[in-house]
Amino acid sequence: MNKFIISATAFALATSSFMASAQNNFNYNVDRFADIEVLRYQVPGFESLSLQQKKLVYYLTEAALQGRDILFDQNGKYNLAIRTTLEEIYTRYKGDKNSKDFKGLEKYLKQVWFANGIHHHYSMDKFVPEFSKEFFAQQVKKVGKKHLPLAKKQSVNDFIAEISPVIFDPTVMAKRVNQADGVDLILTSACNLYEGVTQKEVEDYYAGLKDPNDPTPISYGLNSRLIKENGVIAEQVYKIDGLYSPAIENICQWLNKALSVAENDDMKAYIQKLIDFYVTGDLKTFDEYSILWAKETKCDIDFINGFIESYGDPLGMTGAWESIVNFKNKQSSVRTQIISENAQWFEDNSPIEDVFKKKKVKGVSAKVITAAILAGDSYPATPIGINLPNANWIRAAHGSKSVTLENITDAYDKAAQGNGFNEEFVYSDVERNLMKQYGSLADNLHTDLHECLGHGSGKLLSGVDPDALKEHGSTLEETRADLFALYYLADPKLVELGILPNAEAYKAEYYKYVMNGLMTQLTRIEPGKDIEEAHMRNRHIITQWAYEMGKTDKVIEFVKRDGKTYLRINDYEKLRVLFGHLLAEVQRIKSTGDYAAGKKMVERYGVKFDRSLHMEVMARYARLNIAPYKGFVNPVYTAVTDNAGNITDVKIDYTEGYVDQMLRYSKDYSPLTK
Repeated sequence: MNKFIISATAFALATSSFMASAQNNFNYNVDRFADIEVLRYQVPGFESLSLQQKKLVYYLTEAALQGRDILFDQNGKYNLAIRTTLEEIYTRYKGDKNSKDFKGLEKYLKQVWFANGIHHHYSMDKFVPEFSKEFFAQQVKKVGKKHLPLAKKQSVNDFIAEISPVIFDPTVMAKRVNQADGVDLILTSACNLYEGVTQKEVEDYYAGLKDPNDPTPISYGLNSRLIKENGVIAEQVYKIDGLYSPAIENICQWLNKALSVAENDDMKAYIQKLIDFYVTGDLKTFDEYSILWAKETKCDIDFINGFIESYGDPLGMTGAWESIVNFKNKQSSVRTQIISENAQWFEDNSPIEDVFKKKKVKGVSAKVITAAILAGDSYPATPIGINLPNANWIRAAHGSKSVTLENITDAYDKAAQGNGFNEEFVYSDVERNLMKQYGSLADNLHTDLHECLGHGSGKLLSGVDPDALKEHGSTLEETRADLFALYYLADPKLVELGILPNAEAYKAEYYKYVMNGLMTQLTRIEPGKDIEEAHMRNRHIITQWAYEMGKTDKVIEFVKRDGKTYLRINDYEKLRVLFGHLLAEVQRIKSTGDYAAGKKMVERYGVKFDRSLHMEVMARYARLNIAPYKGFVNPVYTAVTDNAGNITDVKIDYTEGYVDQMLRYSKDYSPLTK
């Protein structure tokens, strides 16, 4: 639950970067389709790594890419079959490639690649194809039985009959993750994490496994698919010789190679423990791996690999497969080191009740990293910050690691320059100048505080189920971490520590955050729909609550000018006090497992919004021609070998395009479709 996702506004607002001017000629833009823009990111410093470190990065990136099919299948049971079929049509097509049907199929395929399935990666709604059912059927028949992902003894016609409703019928598998109130969230979600079970059956099954008195509970359901066959509920575990075995075997082969070039014995120990987890599927082994991983802080190279974040599960239990390989940005990590060294001060001075505070903060480490590869649930759309492990008891007893992906935020920054967003939505030159001067620093610092301290702050009371908040757990956890970061951004302690230059800098992030939460993130919502994505709900809860609670004093105010709506913050200090009050309440909800209060908060402040304002914002945003969603292609790593097959160097290349990369990944990293 601890992933920091960049907002649509952050794409548009960022105008500064940390990279040298010599890199300004780098081409960040790759492709544009639907509501998506695909970018490149640089990996500065890779060439300066030692040969051992380059080999380690190379092996880990290969392990990362081997898990791609897993996520596609987790996101929907037909995703792999549809992706394979579309790719076969696309690469074999001999007709008019400017025809409406072919262009529609090409756009749809690009969307499927980007979302790792047939549902939008953010809204979770199913894509609407802009090609006809007849065209699809005709092209499938032309591909022929030999190249189609047919089930045993299945005819081409039967395959078309099975797949067509999934693509073309808007009522079939309409939403990948449904968070609507008052319905069965399992039965109405199209994700492939459950089969034949209801929401109540899932909740009852896992409730029956949990021991409320266990101080070290495992993360039930993290690495399994829950099914019911012949009236019996069972878990299909993701492991070697279990579900997804061909992909997991390949992942482990590359992890074993990484073992041979690990930077120290502690890294070897956690890589081996991760392999053990993949072999056994034992969640206690995963906890042992997580502890070893969290404690290792000396290596420059690091990675995540596995079933981690649970946003793709309507009940927030099963982890989506993902991987990020990275190395430390030593210069930028100075600020995160200062933050982590003062973690106890931040905990002690938090505005939450003392009973919910940690008496002793353990093992908090944070760094700024350079991402080397993105994979699974972190590709093509990626977080800009991560805090792990997710298990509350591990964070409390053993600590956590937090990272900010600064080369990713830099790519966002560079791609957003000069797009006219500030001029259209920011209230005045006062706010624009604040953002120009401090926006990049304040934004990165918000991520640092969110990940390094926010997720690791506070504690559950004894006996509270970590899953007590159920479907609202992810939203409220992100709300809590954001509030922690916002509250402390304005604290004089940051100026005292030398992290912020003065007492005005935090206002750049406050203004951007409030404007985004109340206005500009609405560009991602289709007319007539509510807010459903966890991070968007989180931001709307915070800003809507602060707006309503500060209404009497006009802390936040909507202002009309020249027929347009703007936001003005009249009292930044009172706004900080409001953030503190809300943080105290959200922490109480989290610490006590108060599901009723959590649900009420999400439904009251996080879901609904002003429809007329929405339409105005959409119209103004459309005129800017900015894609509301962005993601990335990866660089390509190539091992250079001598005559004996020994790796003598690893080269990096940035020239691969979006379509070429996706087709190559499907060819070279698809063990589940062979």
